[in-house]
Amino acid sequence: MSSTEELVIALPKGRILKEVMPLVRSVGIEPEPAFDDPDSRLLHFKTNHPNISIIRVRSFDVATFVAFGAAHLGVAGNDVLLEHNYSEIYAPLDLDIGHCYLAIAQPKDLQDDKDPNRWSHVRIATKYPNLTHQHFASQGIQAECIKLSGAMELAPGLGLCRRIVDLVSSGATLKANGLVEVEKILDITSRLVVNRAALKTRPVEMNGWIEKFTEAVNDRLA
Repeated sequence: MSSTEELVIALPKGRILKEVMPLVRSVGIEPEPAFDDPDSRLLHFKTNHPNISIIRVRSFDVATFVAFGAAHLGVAGNDVLLEHNYSEIYAPLDLDIGHCYLAIAQPKDLQDDKDPNRWSHVRIATKYPNLTHQHFASQGIQAECIKLSGAMELAPGLGLCRRIVDLVSSGATLKANGLVEVEKILDITSRLVVNRAALKTRPVEMNGWIEKFTEAVNDRLA
């Protein structure tokens, strides 16, 4: 799997990074010590392979780095992949990590209006405008989406909208901010993603890493 050209792997910051690193290390890739240093401001890291490096970026940006060829491999949730819908990305493997789901939520005091089948128009704060539009359009509902990058739970209480579409893991954040879940839209896990051009031009190397990650996932699930 050697190549004279550097192989760049894009990994997401945050919770998923903690879950994916055991898999990364199990395939034989070990980042430089700065990767685990909480005080380091580095974003691009060397590894124990002289031709492999890791970049650490926002989860939503992994797909963009891979789609445009700045990274060759990456780890991204299917929520991100569906929202971007990049044709340049191939997602061959579900890593079975990052389990959560995308859901509609609203304030508790809207409980008398919690049936989506009765809605005709909704204003939604979300990081996923494309997925949200598609979901409501499939039900014949017109959705006005307000794009936010975070803190969606604040929007209903401050009058920005009445409902949100956001990721739910434990539901604790919704509860703490006076919101209740109305409808699940999509189950989410993280996937190994590959740049299609790299797969075509470096097939032996790229398929070799796909096989290694597949073995690591199977061993984890065994």
